[in-house]
Amino acid sequence: MKKIRVLIIDDSLLIRKVLTGVLNTAPDIEVIGAAEDPLVAREMIKQLNPDVLTLDIEMPHMNGLTFLRNLMRLRPTPVVMISALTEQGADATLNAMALGAVDFVAKPKVNVEHTLVDYAEEIIEKVRLAANTNVQVMKIREEPPHIEKELNPMQRILAARKTTGFNKIIALGSSTGGTEAIKVIMKSMPADSPPILITQHLPAAFSESFVNHIDSITEMTASIPVHGQVVEWGNIYLAPGNKHMEVIRSNNQYVIQLQNSEPVNRHKPSVDVLFYAAAKCAGENAVCVLLTGMGADGAVGMKAMKAAGAKTIVQDEASSVVWGMPGAAFKLGCADYVVPLDDIAAKILTLVKSGLR
Repeated sequence: MKKIRVLIIDDSLLIRKVLTGVLNTAPDIEVIGAAEDPLVAREMIKQLNPDVLTLDIEMPHMNGLTFLRNLMRLRPTPVVMISALTEQGADATLNAMALGAVDFVAKPKVNVEHTLVDYAEEIIEKVRLAANTNVQVMKIREEPPHIEKELNPMQRILAARKTTGFNKIIALGSSTGGTEAIKVIMKSMPADSPPILITQHLPAAFSESFVNHIDSITEMTASIPVHGQVVEWGNIYLAPGNKHMEVIRSNNQYVIQLQNSEPVNRHKPSVDVLFYAAAKCAGENAVCVLLTGMGADGAVGMKAMKAAGAKTIVQDEASSVVWGMPGAAFKLGCADYVVPLDDIAAKILTLVKSGLR
């Protein structure tokens, strides 16, 4: 069996040793080297030709983001970031996703050694995933310019309600590769779009940074909702990490419900939880979108939405970092449309304007 050949890049000797020990427990993975900084790593990559890199962000001589940018331009290679579970670390990690990293493992500042061992299964799974991704999909996209919000977009929103119906709602789910895929879609959504509810698999510490990234590149207003918040047009609502997000119908309005129940499909928040709730309260007034991601979370929820009359869109395989979640929905036969990432926003808007027919 051909093993996945991994090069570890981290300035901490302890982290290099722990990651080497963790990864070498997997029968299909072999750590072929460990570099203490990007300059050493650059030469080792030329000599060893690894299949996957693990990469820290804060390192001497050259930080991980600069190294990653150069790597994806000159020698595209799947990368899993090993990053700090802090607000600053979250922002840097999301920037790494924009530069082409496949995924990340978050490490707290305390008890790093024990934490990495505790997350051994996740680390191994993400390295395996990275080895099987299409590196060309991870190309660096031009960062969308920051959007200057309209001071008062309400007139446009009220006009849109009259022509497309106030009951419209968009439910969207994603995982691996989803942070960039969501940004691609949201940058093309106008201020008077129907409300969009998003469940993206992210740690709680990353939610605020990610929603700020979204808000900065879209005409809509993106935020993390609170329990009981009324859903309004022109708004994007991101499920907070470590809570499931549902939506109910109350007093002729959509209302967000946040639940602290057990993980579903090993995830919290779970896409299936959102989709089941949207199927129940929105039905044929909904558009359901499933983007790139590992596993199958959201597939059976999409099936429920289709059965309730919603129109369903899955991202196509060629543009997905991982065609796990959208592929699972496609195999269930519940995808009305299989669409390249760059065309999904236009498809959503077409369906909304045509009354979801």
